[in-house]
Amino acid sequence: MAAYAVGHTQGQYSFCEVTMERYQPNATPLTEADKAELQRLKQILERAVADGVLTAEEMTQIKRQINADGKVTFEELELYRQLVQEKINEGILVREIT
Repeated sequence: MAAYAVGHTQGQYSFCEVTMERYQPNATPLTEADKAELQRLKQILERAVADGVLTAEEMTQIKRQINADGKVTFEELELYRQLVQEKINEGILVREIT
């Protein structure tokens, strides 16, 4: 949920809350194999970020898992965004520079 300024009157802003859901018209339900792949990726991501430093080796392992089935899904990218990228953006996690 996000709040957006929608109007400005004499230095005052009105805010409204907006909820956004992603519409994926061509999305197919996840198979049990897809769910298992996501669970493995989640475990790898959680281990990789646990110490606050994402190493090059951990990043290679993450990429290998994302590409393990030959496709990159929205769910895999969303999981990476939530568990890694947001922490990097917030300064909670740093990437090792090699």
